[in-house]
Amino acid sequence: MGFLSGKRALITGIASNRSIAWGIARAMRREGATIAATYPNAKMEPRVRKLADELDAPIVLPCDVSSDDGILNLFSELRNTWEGLDILVHSIAFAHQEELVGPFVETVTREGFRVAHDISSYSFAALGKAALPLMEGRQSALLTISYIGSVRAIPNYNVMGLAKASLEANVRYMAQSMGKKGIRVNAVSAGPIRTLAASGIKDFRSMLAGFEQAAPLGRLITIDEVGNAAAFLCSDLASGITGEITYVDGGFNTAGAILTTS
Repeated sequence: MGFLSGKRALITGIASNRSIAWGIARAMRREGATIAATYPNAKMEPRVRKLADELDAPIVLPCDVSSDDGILNLFSELRNTWEGLDILVHSIAFAHQEELVGPFVETVTREGFRVAHDISSYSFAALGKAALPLMEGRQSALLTISYIGSVRAIPNYNVMGLAKASLEANVRYMAQSMGKKGIRVNAVSAGPIRTLAASGIKDFRSMLAGFEQAAPLGRLITIDEVGNAAAFLCSDLASGITGEITYVDGGFNTAGAILTTS
């Protein structure tokens, strides 16, 4: 019996079998959780439904997080099947690709700034607010995915770094707001992974090479390693942990510059 046996988990952001959300969903299913998944639009629906079948997920619903009505409709539909929700995973981020190339000050725009923060950060609070009636009093947990670009300036990460910083602040404020209702809120800050979303960042391959060199483990992490940490943080084993940003990055965040000798 897994440590999430009997739990019901709503996973957003499953885009492919290389996505972090897929690693999380697979880990949670392995530990006994029943999975519900969302898809953002009609184009993505067949892909998400196919992956959901592999998880024996009984519920697959649309949710456009840029729309308040879309979020409210998601939970209205979910309540038709589930009377409660134990886990909500937010694995959603977006910025215009042209703002992920070149110097930050030269590429940032008012609209691009707004969109990145709306989709990548505000949507977590909006989902948590809409999910509250289903989650309160159940010792439930929310989890989101961040990146070290929230606290360090990463070339070409640009406005997404600011959005991730906002997201991490969101975690702390949501944890404080929801704690007395029996809801924990945490984030995993994952090392760089070859996902579809990451491929939009210029020179991402160079970033991966630098990461491997600097990380104490000397390698990239996997979506399964992120999934295992996420499953733990959303389980009763982590009942005393909330408001935390947990790094799953092979120790990269702890390392200084590498000095080489000839």
